Amino acid sequence: MDGKIIDLYDAYRGGVMTRRVFLGRLGMLTGGAAAAMGLLPLLEHRHAYAGMIPMDDPRLETGYITYPGEKGDIRAGTARLRGRENLPGVIVIHENRGLNAHIEDVARRIALAGYLVIAPDALSPLGGTPGDPDEARSKIRQLDGKTTTNNYVAAVAYLKTHPQSTGKVGCVGFCWGGGVANQMAVHAPDLTAAVPFYGSQPASEDVPRIRASLLLHYAGLDDRINKGIAAYERALKKASIDYRMYMYEGAKHAFFNDTNASRYHREAAQRAWQRTILFLKEKLKT
Repeated sequence: MDGKIIDLYDAYRGGVMTRRVFLGRLGMLTGGAAAAMGLLPLLEHRHAYAGMIPMDDPRLETGYITYPGEKGDIRAGTARLRGRENLPGVIVIHENRGLNAHIEDVARRIALAGYLVIAPDALSPLGGTPGDPDEARSKIRQLDGKTTTNNYVAAVAYLKTHPQSTGKVGCVGFCWGGGVANQMAVHAPDLTAAVPFYGSQPASEDVPRIRASLLLHYAGLDDRINKGIAAYERALKKASIDYRMYMYEGAKHAFFNDTNASRYHREAAQRAWQRTILFLKEKLKT
C-alpha cells in the first residue's frame, strides 16, 4: 500500500484532521470518492481478526479484576495458566483505542508463556473503553497524563503483592501504551522489565530514574517516534541503563497489531514477539 496513504491515515487517526478532510484527501490520492471508500476497510482496525487465543482457552483462567488507582478503581482483564501459582507478573498496556479484543488476546498470549497478566483499561476513570474505536481515541486524549501513569504504577504494586505472584513485574506496551511503558520505567522503581513497542520516549533528564531493564522495539518507517531515539539512547548510555534496542526496517508504526491489515508486518511482529518472550523469561524468571 502506498506510504502516502498510510501516512495520511495515521494523521487522521492522530487527530490532525477531521474524517471529512481525511476522506477528501484520500480520494485525491486514490482517484475519487468511490475508490477511497473501497480502500477504507483495509485501513480501519479490524478487531474481528483478533483472537489467536480464545478467552475460553482451557489452558487459561481469564476474567476481569479491579485494583485501586490514584483516584478510583481501575478495571483490567486478567489471564494466567490454569492451576498455576507463583508466576511473574506482566502488565499489558493498550494502544490509544483502549482495552479492546486485540489487547486482551495479547494478554492471553503472554499468559500462556507462564505469567500472571493484567491488561488495565486506562479509560476506567471515564467509564471504560467504548465499542467505537474513534470514541476511545478521543477519550484517551482527555486523560490526565500524570494520573494515568500513576494508575499503571499502581498496577505494579498490585501484581508485586498478588498472592499468586513471585513479586517480579514487567510491562509490555504498544503505541500509546509504549509511551506509557517508558513512563512506568521512570516512575515505578519496583518494575523489573519494560518492553515498549514504538513508544514515545521519556525526557532525557528522567532517564537516570529508570531501574528496570528495557527492550525497545522501533519501526524503521516511523519517523515521528524515531525522532526521539537518539536522545533517548544517549541518556540511557550515560545513565548506564540496561537496555536493548531493535529497529525493524521496512515496518511501519503499529507493525505488531495483527488486527490492522494496513500496518501489520508479519516478519517484524514475529521477531519482536520472540525477543519479547525471551527477554521476559530472562528478566522475570531468573
